[in-house]
Amino acid sequence: MATALRKSLSFLPLYFLCFVLKPDALNLAPPPGRMNALPARTLWVWERPEDLRTLDTHTTALATLDRTIILGRSATMIPRRQSFLYPANTIRIAVVRIEAPGSIATGLEQPTADLILGSIPGSSVAALQVDFDARLSQRSFYAALLRDLRRRMPPNLPLSITALASWCSSDDWLGALPIDEAVPMFFRMEPDRSDAPPDLPQFRIREPLCMDSIGISTHEPHPGSLANKRVYIFPDRGWRKDLPLISENDPVQRTNP
Repeated sequence: MATALRKSLSFLPLYFLCFVLKPDALNLAPPPGRMNALPARTLWVWERPEDLRTLDTHTTALATLDRTIILGRSATMIPRRQSFLYPANTIRIAVVRIEAPGSIATGLEQPTADLILGSIPGSSVAALQVDFDARLSQRSFYAALLRDLRRRMPPNLPLSITALASWCSSDDWLGALPIDEAVPMFFRMEPDRSDAPPDLPQFRIREPLCMDSIGISTHEPHPGSLANKRVYIFPDRGWRKDLPLISENDPVQRTNP
């Protein structure tokens, strides 16, 4: 009987661990390929009034700016102000933009995550995307924020981020993040890359999280082939003017601006 009691007690730590840890707390390593269920083309819808009711929802998703969070001594949320129209069956990604012009006060990871997660309840979104051009001094904050988000997000909801192109090539800090993808931004690029050939060895994409997607704009040149990538497109003049540039055969068909 004593032996049986010792065996039963040995299971207690695991038993209590299952109750202490929420299922989403174990989802810090998202399974690969979840973003592949979304259309291969996604249009970013920023803070402009837009009419996208002619969108082909079979080929194209929308990544819509939901709110902007300003970080400093505190975290302040600015909701989207401009309305937009789109078909009811559109696959939509909720985008949260973070801006931190100065230093970020300690302890803001959880309040910031609270504000970001507010873009999820009550909305049927296929993924959450965070857009933050974090400086080197802000990376530890950003990494902690993403880990907190991943623990508290619905386990099956993918987490995407935008990424400076240098993060995907010369830097090496994205690999440990609990994200489904990092979208390298090949427009409005960093000064040391904007005029450089994209095929330079130091500029090639090396980070696996950046391999399957790319962010481009409607009027700036982009590097290389877009084949087999999820293409995110930013409208330089808004979709009212730039939607005709998008063809069904090519992710972006450019004409003279």
